[in-house]
Amino acid sequence: MPQSNAPTLAPAEAGQGRKRGNLRWTIVGFSALGLTIAYLDRAALSVAVPFMSQEFHISPAVKGVLLSAFFWTYALFQIPSGWLLDRFGARVIYPVAVGWWSIWTALTAFAHGVGSVIVFRLGLGVGEAPVQPANVKVVSKWFPRKERAFASSLFDMGQQIGTALSIPIVTALAVAGGWRLSFIVIGAAGLLWILGWLAVYRDPEQHPRVSPAELAHIRSDQGEMVTTTGHAKVEWRMLLRHNQVWALTVGYVFRSLAGAFFLTWYPSYLLEDRGFSEAEFGMVGAIPALIAIASTILGGVVSDRMLRAGMSTNLARKIPIVTGLGLSACIGFAPFIDSNLVLMIVLTASSAAHSFAGAAILSLPAEVAPSPSTVGLLAGFQNFGSQLGNLTSPIVIGLFLTFGGGSYVGPLVGAAACCLVSAAVYLFWVRIKPVTPAERTPS
Repeated sequence: MPQSNAPTLAPAEAGQGRKRGNLRWTIVGFSALGLTIAYLDRAALSVAVPFMSQEFHISPAVKGVLLSAFFWTYALFQIPSGWLLDRFGARVIYPVAVGWWSIWTALTAFAHGVGSVIVFRLGLGVGEAPVQPANVKVVSKWFPRKERAFASSLFDMGQQIGTALSIPIVTALAVAGGWRLSFIVIGAAGLLWILGWLAVYRDPEQHPRVSPAELAHIRSDQGEMVTTTGHAKVEWRMLLRHNQVWALTVGYVFRSLAGAFFLTWYPSYLLEDRGFSEAEFGMVGAIPALIAIASTILGGVVSDRMLRAGMSTNLARKIPIVTGLGLSACIGFAPFIDSNLVLMIVLTASSAAHSFAGAAILSLPAEVAPSPSTVGLLAGFQNFGSQLGNLTSPIVIGLFLTFGGGSYVGPLVGAAACCLVSAAVYLFWVRIKPVTPAERTPS
């Protein structure tokens, strides 16, 4: 049987919990900041597109394609990104990705039509593809299992922060200096992050500032997966034959079909369908994303506390996922609400519930991967499912609006249905344990 790599602690060292340090929380803070910048860059178009429409005369159907374009390459490069992360590590791949996507964000300022915007969004998608697999990989290396859901919630809140910041920042820049200025300003932010990451990040075993006690804590309950499955190389083709890899992928497809609304069509819905002014949108549009920040953290805390209380990993991860996705289906009531105040309450509740499930979902690749060396690859598969939903949703919504007289009933009721389907996938199909050669998809 393969031996665990976890270090053996002397009694004195085992009692040094208070002196072990908290470098791992600094590391995940940089992951959160990286994701914040990524979502600020990708969400900028959804906020800017009402301004761009005045210049490029964009129809709803074309707008759907524009909002979807980023996800085409983002989805395509998920699995290669996971492989690269497992091969070269997050210290190298993460800053290369941030530099690449920052350049393509800034280039959007030079667009001269819909075609060039699509090209720049495709370039952005390539660069951002490694961001979530990288964050999952970092957490799997720097945190024991009992802290992973909370740690995942900390980096995952970056998507809500980035989305929330994009609304006032892009709106203010677009009003003050035109929509092109907003892409130049936010494109520069990633370059500063690269300097910080290269100065701070190393894997825990190579980091000069990690104490032996903190390293022992990080490894304290990572031995189960290693002892059970060892470090045998698992090729990506073999992972495709595992039932649970497909379960994680499909679950995320339907979750993202619902959640993509807030990342793409949400500003247009409030400004063009619900009659919000630009000033009103700038003041209240970010509320769902801001509340979702706290909800994301809460979901991670609840899941980890359940695990520490002795609940099985299967239940400790599934309860926040299924509960959150089930409650987020309240978005289906939105088109039937007349009051904009009540509408914002419902949209905020849906966004918060959707985010409540996020941390536990992001902890799953480290729980299910056959070995630590395949966590990045499995996270790439899972996030590929997310992007299939993200790239499909804005196009479908655009078609609904084109052929449905501009009504949002179909898109929002459909989003609610996708939330419930995703909850059912995680409840009945996903089994949270390391995949083994015996767990193959049916022949």
